[in-house]
Amino acid sequence: MRMKKLFKVLTVIFLSALVTGCAQKQVENPFTAHDLNPEVKQKVYVQKIDNFLIVFDASTSMGDRYKGQTKFDISKNIVSNMNTTIPDLKLQSGLRTFGPKHGTSKETNLIYGLTEYTTAGLENAVQSIIMPSGLSPVGEPLDAAIEDLTSTTGKIAVIIISDGKETHSIPAIQAAENLKSHYGDRICIYAILAGDDPAGKNLLDKIVLAGECGFVTDGDNLNSPDGMADFVKKVFFEKKKELDSDGDGVVDSLDKCPNTPQDVQVNNKGCPLDSDGDGVYDYEDKCPGTPVGASVNHLGCWVIKGLMFETNKADIKPQSLKNLKEVLVVISQNPGLKLEIQGHTDNVGAKEYNQKLSEQRAWATMNYFIKNGVSSNQLTARGYGLAKPVASNETPSGRAENRRVELHPIK
Repeated sequence: MRMKKLFKVLTVIFLSALVTGCAQKQVENPFTAHDLNPEVKQKVYVQKIDNFLIVFDASTSMGDRYKGQTKFDISKNIVSNMNTTIPDLKLQSGLRTFGPKHGTSKETNLIYGLTEYTTAGLENAVQSIIMPSGLSPVGEPLDAAIEDLTSTTGKIAVIIISDGKETHSIPAIQAAENLKSHYGDRICIYAILAGDDPAGKNLLDKIVLAGECGFVTDGDNLNSPDGMADFVKKVFFEKKKELDSDGDGVVDSLDKCPNTPQDVQVNNKGCPLDSDGDGVYDYEDKCPGTPVGASVNHLGCWVIKGLMFETNKADIKPQSLKNLKEVLVVISQNPGLKLEIQGHTDNVGAKEYNQKLSEQRAWATMNYFIKNGVSSNQLTARGYGLAKPVASNETPSGRAENRRVELHPIK
């Protein structure tokens, strides 16, 4: 009798030691996390969430083996690796499991938080999940998360890690929709697939879709420090938005034309468009559509630069012939081009006199072109007198600029 009793005692001690040993045993996890703190300090990345809740699948199916380990152990390692990769941030965090926890009949349990995030606090919570058991009610923890997150402020990330093998209870997709409806734009749902079950992947895809933001990734993608660092950056951070001081859609570091006026269309270098390539931006160009090679003024209008006439006459000075020949080259390179030749004057003298002089000079220019091979059908001449100055008539240089002949393409 004593021997039998002693045998029972020894058996209990042996089993207790075995269970304790199993609980303390951890799968070897040779993982060296990337230190993201320097990038955070340099503000390469900026924090985009204030709270995160991990929803951990501890149901029976997670005990199935995948690539030499149980999905349960793989998932614990993933959470631990994520925990060591998260840099120094001010966060609220929590960990909720589903699949009955030992010692309770609940199908989902909040075993950590929501509380101020610490690496040690989350790691202790992860390691307290001893073994997988029970059914897999994926919707239950999502439904419970509504209450978990009540006290939070700011942005929220819910991170599900599961094989997606839902078994019963609250439909997961409906629960995800309810969670999103409750927290709106504040919340995004992310999912990590443990294993490679296509049906499980499909369920997680739909859960994330119900959250309207976030993404699904395979647990295999998070095995390396690079993969995990990329995941943490995408969930917890966003790239620092570069300044676009002039609001043209091109960030300052790439903007070759800073201080573009509001509502001006620009190219990918941030410079306003110059559709006719005359060197004058479209928004400033008063004469769009000038042909290639045309010499234009600051308004984008084709002016015969260097064209000079005898004083108070319409006789073209010989030194102007070089400039006129350059215009002939442009006309010859644009067959079918039709032009209105416009004469303009400064404001010295009577209005009627200037009007007549501008007409005579326009006609003289047109006759030169016709004598040098341009069809008369391509040309018309018109004088505008002093009516359209392009500079101030108060200065000699301004008056000189106003005395001009312009060429305007016409359809």
